[in-house]
This record gives sequence, C-alpha cells and structure tokens, in this order.
Amino acid sequence: MEHSRIIDCLNVFQGSVKAQLAESKKHSESIKGEIIIQHCPAKSSLGKAIRIKLYSLSKIDPSTGKGKLSQEAHLNNGKRIHKKPNGNRGFQYELTFEVDRDFGLPGAFVIWNQHKHKFFLQSMSLQVTFRQMVHFECKSWIYPNHLTQKARIFFSNTCYLPSQTPNSLLQLRKQELDTLRGDGTPGRTREWHRVYDYDFYNDLGDPQRGERPVLGGSVSYPYPRRGKTENEKGMFKIDNCIPPDERFSPEKLSEFAKKVIQATLHYVVSQGESVLREETNQFKSFNEIKELFSGKKNQVVQEWMIRKLETHLAKEIFKETERGIKDYTAKFPMPQLFAGNELAWKDDKEFGRQMLAGINATLIQCLQAFPPRSKNGIWSSIRRSHIEHNLDGLTLQEAMNQWRIFILDHHDYLMPFLGQINKNGVCAYASRTLLFLKDDATLKPLAIELSLPGLSPGTEIHRVFRPGTNGSEAALWQLAKVHVAVNDSGYHQLISHWLKTHAVVEPFIIATRRQLSVMHPIHRLLDPHFKDTMHTNALARITVLKAGGIFEKTLYSGEASMELSSSLYKEWRFDEQSLPGDLVKRGLAFQNSECLAGIQLLFEDYPYGADGLEIWVATKRWVTDFCRYFYKDDNSLRSDHEIQEWWSEIRKIGHGDKCNETWWSSMTTVSDLVEALTTLIWISSCLHASVNFGQYEYAGHPLNRPTKCRNFIAMEGTREYAEFLHDPDKFFLKMLPNRSEITLYLALLEILSAHTSDEVYLGQRQSPNWIDDVWVKQRFEQFAEELNEVHKRIVERNADSKLKNRRGPSTIPYKLLDPTVSNIKSGQGITAIGIPNSISM
Repeated sequence: MEHSRIIDCLNVFQGSVKAQLAESKKHSESIKGEIIIQHCPAKSSLGKAIRIKLYSLSKIDPSTGKGKLSQEAHLNNGKRIHKKPNGNRGFQYELTFEVDRDFGLPGAFVIWNQHKHKFFLQSMSLQVTFRQMVHFECKSWIYPNHLTQKARIFFSNTCYLPSQTPNSLLQLRKQELDTLRGDGTPGRTREWHRVYDYDFYNDLGDPQRGERPVLGGSVSYPYPRRGKTENEKGMFKIDNCIPPDERFSPEKLSEFAKKVIQATLHYVVSQGESVLREETNQFKSFNEIKELFSGKKNQVVQEWMIRKLETHLAKEIFKETERGIKDYTAKFPMPQLFAGNELAWKDDKEFGRQMLAGINATLIQCLQAFPPRSKNGIWSSIRRSHIEHNLDGLTLQEAMNQWRIFILDHHDYLMPFLGQINKNGVCAYASRTLLFLKDDATLKPLAIELSLPGLSPGTEIHRVFRPGTNGSEAALWQLAKVHVAVNDSGYHQLISHWLKTHAVVEPFIIATRRQLSVMHPIHRLLDPHFKDTMHTNALARITVLKAGGIFEKTLYSGEASMELSSSLYKEWRFDEQSLPGDLVKRGLAFQNSECLAGIQLLFEDYPYGADGLEIWVATKRWVTDFCRYFYKDDNSLRSDHEIQEWWSEIRKIGHGDKCNETWWSSMTTVSDLVEALTTLIWISSCLHASVNFGQYEYAGHPLNRPTKCRNFIAMEGTREYAEFLHDPDKFFLKMLPNRSEITLYLALLEILSAHTSDEVYLGQRQSPNWIDDVWVKQRFEQFAEELNEVHKRIVERNADSKLKNRRGPSTIPYKLLDPTVSNIKSGQGITAIGIPNSISM
C-alpha cells in the first residue's frame, strides 16, 4: 500500500511538471544561432563548460534594472572551420536559447568560461526572425572564470549614442566601461586583466642609474603617455604589458617570429661570412655591400648558420626554425633601389626626388626668407653667390617670389644635441639643404650647409658645399649628401615614424577603450584603426627604443635618441597633423576653396601630397557622412558625455604635457569631431604606411640612406684631406657605419617593412557584419570604391612620363599611398604598397 501511494505521488508530480512545461512552451520560443571560437581546446572538452545567456533589448527585469535574461544555452554540434575570411581556423557551434515570447530582440549576452583554458571568441550570430539576424562582433579572449572571477558581456553590432541607449542596456554599458577603466587599486597585473590606464615612458632604462630620463610628465621631457605596464624584477612580459584584446593573434605571433628568424638569419650570415674570410668590420668596397644581398639564386642555409642563429634567438623563437629551415634564405633580399638602378643613390635628381616621393616626404618645405636664420638669431652662411648662378636664369628674388626655393632643415633641433651625440666614434653635423624647383617640377640641389657648435657658447662653425661635376669637388659634394641623408634617416625613424605615428596614437587608443562604449558609433568607426598598435609599441620599447636597443646601436643619435624625440614633441600640434594643415604649414600648398580639400598643391608632381590628398578627401567624406548619420546636430554632440570625456582625457592625460595648449579644438561641433577623427585615421593608416612600408626598398640600400657617419668631412690642408684626395672611395667607405651596424639596421627594416597575412587595409573590415546598419555598410562600400578609383588614378600618374617625380632615376614608382590590395597576396611580405588600417608593425 505504501509503495503504491509513492508511485501515485510521483505520477502526479511528473504530470504537474509536464503540464508546467507545456504551459511554459506556450509562452516561450527559441532563438537559434551560431558562435565561432578560435584557439580553443579540443571541441569535445568545451561542452557545458561554456554558459551563455541573452539580455533582452526591450524587456527589463525589475529586480536588476537590466535586460531580461534568457535561459542558459550551451555549445552544441561543434564543427571545425578550416578557413574563415580572416584566415583563421576555429570551431563553429550551434546555440539554442529559450526566451519568453515577449523577449524581443537580444541586445547583449553574458558568457561564462568554466573551462580551464582560455579561448578567442570571434563572433556570434542569431536568427531572431525569418528575415532578421542579430550579430555580435566579439574579437576577444575569454579567460576561465576561476581566474577572472567574473563573466564577460558583449553587445550587439547595433550602435547607440549614450542618450539613445535602451534602458535595458544602460547599466551594462556603464558596467563594462567601469571594468575597462579599473578602480585604480594598485596590484600585480595579470595577463587576463583588461584594465586600460596611462603611464610615462619610464621603462626605457633605469633613471636612478642615469641610464635614460623618464619621458612624459615634466617640462624638460614632455611626451605622449603609453599604456600602463608591469615590469617584474626588471623582466618584461608582453602578457602583462597590454590588455588581452590588444595583443597579436597567435597566427600573427607565429608569422612575426618567422620574420624575426629570417631577418636574424640574414644578419648572422652577413657577420659570419666576414669572420670566415677574416675581414674587418668595415666594408672595403662597394661590391662587398652589394654582396649582402641575394642575386638570382639565394644561398642555401648551412649548418654553421643554424648554430650561429641559435645564439642570437630566444629558445621559444628558435623552436620555430624546426618547422622548416629550408624555407628561409641566407641573404637579405635585394632592395628595389639596388635592383632598379644601383647607382641612383649618387644622382642629385634622385636625392631631390626622395624628398617628395621617398619614405620621409613630410619634411621638405618652401623657404620663407633668405638666408635662413636659426631660432637663436644666427644666420646661415649660405650666400646669394653660392646659388644664384644655378637658378635657371632667375634671380634669387624672382625664385623666392615664385616659391621655388625649398629647404630640408635639420639644423635648429639638432644643434643642442651635437655635443652629446659626437662621441664614441660618431661624427654628425646639423644640416640645411637648399633646392630649386625646376620647370619640370623636379628639385635641383643648390647647396648644403653643415654646422657644428662653435668653441664659445652661442656660436657655430659652418661649411657650405655645392654640386660638383667631377674631381674632388664632386666627391666632397657626395660626402655632404651622405651627412644630410644621415640626418634625414634619424629624423625619419625617431620623429616621422615613431613619434608622429606610433607614440602619438597610443593615448587615443587608451582613451577610446576607457571612455567610449563598444556600442558607441565612434568606437565602432575607430576600432579597426587601432588593431595591434599597443602590442607593436610594447615590442618597440623592449627591442628598439630602450637603452642599448637597436636605435641606439644604429642611429647617429645614439643614447640621445629618445631625448631628441621628446624635444621635438614640444613642437607637435594635433591640429597640424591633418594632411591639408601640414601641406599649408610647409608651404607646399595654399588655400583654395575650389580645389581638393580646400587647398591647392604648389605643384602637381608631389607624389606624397597628390596621392595623399585624394585619400584624405575620400576618408573625410566617409567620416563626415558617418558622423552626421549619428549626430543630427551640434547639440547632440555637446550632450554626448562619452565623447566629451574621451576628448577631455586625450587632452588632459593622454597628451597631458600639452593640456594647456590653445590649439586643441573645443569639440563642440560635429565639424570638430569630423576633423579630429579624419586626422586620427590619416595618422594611423596613411601617414604610417607612407613612412613605414617603403623602408626596406629605400633605406635597405645602405648607400642611399646611411644611419650614421664615422668621420667628419676632411678639412683642406689636413692629413685626412690628403687621404681623401688619394682615394675618395676609400674615404667614403670609412665614413659609413660598420658591417654590424648596417646589417642590424637592415634586419630591423626587413621586419618593419613586411605586411602580415592578417593585415586589414583601408576600405576593408575584418567581418562583413562589423555593424548592423544597412546604410552605414552601403556607405562604407562606397568609400572602398572611391579608394579603388584613387588607385586607378595613381597607376595612371605613375605611368605618366611628364611626372618626373613618380619614378625618377631609381625607376621605383611611388606606391606607398596606393590603397589597392588586389595585388597584395596573403603573407607576401615586402611590397612597398598598400595602406593597412592601423599601425600594426
């Protein structure tokens, strides 16, 4: 009897549960979708270890004030994806969420990782109705909950200004930003920590031991801020230096390691061959320099090379060589400048052309007054008689009135540092180079002034050199050009490249992560332009910029390198970093409202300016339309507290040493925002591409852009001058950096100049579902098409024989600002073409 009563009770209970489930199903429905996970453990081990719930966009849970939650879902039916559009492999899982019928659209989801391993969450897509999909572009590392102690929140790809945020997501929006800002509590940084904060450049050396000063936070050494890091007992761990989502993907890390191996192999082989031949560390002939590079057949990697390589690489990186040493080459690849015309570096036409179409085409400027005068009041020693005979029949005044005298000025900023620089075998001048704009728009060098500090304070010693056609005069002129190239190489790396792109952009990245929600449309616009930049900068600090790093070993500025960049940051202004503003400031363009970007180039055949302006205009149109789509008027911008806090933090903290400058815009109009965003995108994409990806092709030729000099130019009547007269070529070679310095710099350029296979270029996005807005996606496709039209016009200009500066004696067409990606193969490497969205190397 007792047993039967128990059975009856159980039957009643089961019936009740079934009835409740049936009733529940009347009021619930399913949302199906898929999720893509990469770099995860075996698919069978995930299962229920990953828990996900959806937040409703329209229904609020009164007990929490947040969106109503769905039932919990787990990963099902995982299948391997062999190739996604971004080139990564991963697993695709099915998901089914049970939600109330009045749940509405999902606006966010929360995910718990109860597995012991981290994984990369690429995206999630939900089929809400027959015709409506909701996408979540996640691109984030999900660490185990036993480490993070909290779940992760992701929002859909629909963008909202703060005032337009659905009530169900308001708390979640604030909660996620608070997480990224942190609470300021000091403590050890772990690799799963997602906090973004600022710091000074206090990791380049030990200031207490007098190694290097701290950059940033002082009047003496102003500098942009970097991301806050942790150096444990002097050891640098990249996982503790940057938040997880700023790091290279595992694929890119592997590819980067292979690039380092290849470049290091080239370096050690160039050293090893000279040792085997019992050579000195100095080049004895021009042919020896050429032998650094591979010919039609590259040398096979030999056993001694591998043993030598092992001594130069960390064990983790050297392990990569086991995967296919036969794929590596033993010699440096031949730079285009060598392959096209190996004597082009000696040509005055090419010397002038590279100021307009080389890797540092942002410094040349129109001379405003003759003779040039230093800031301290000292006049240049270049006289009218030095140049007037070489102005193609014009008087000096006529040439000045026609804006045809130009200057490459490496004088004022260098003079205070020469005493510190000219030691340890380095011999550097400050230089001024005057050039004349000919009728065919080429620049003809007129004179070079090389200067040193005088014996008494406030005085200078000048020497002026003029072009010579033969004999000792021609040889002296070549030596003077080498010293100018050395100045320009240092400025290019430290200022045009590092400071004005890498360093100044990092504070914008940090402020964007801290102050703009991922739901903010401006965050969505900028995010592709920040890809991998913080990781790249962290690597630069520990290898290139630090005390004893590659810059100090290879550039003439040596230990003064970063102090020099700090000195020039004092002159940096964000409002002058726009391309039109920069061109007008340098006198290469003038205001004309009827022309492209409201300015007119001084002459058409300025490849950097001509190509750049077309891209600037297309980019600004895209940014303008994007911003005005979300901001209907200026009031909506002024009331956007996230964008106002973002701009305030950039000025007051990120670039805090310049917070009192009056040139910062007030950010009160949509036009202010458009100009700032266009400038930021220009710096991150186009400006960086123009100064970086052509480095190997131009500076890879050691005679074209040497990085330091070992001798001053001999004075007449000295023993050195007699040696110079006896053998000018030998004197020239003795003046160059030694073999170790040249090949170390070549190895660096080989790494920096190569595109990676996961590069995302201007006019591209990593995913077609990067935003859930049809109009925005259509407008972006229009932007991409505009860039394709720019590419076609660049090809036409490069083929126009009337435009002498497009190719020049080197026969290298100017492609550094060609936005095409059609002929850039995956992982192709050094191409000197293409504009990545971000500063990614």
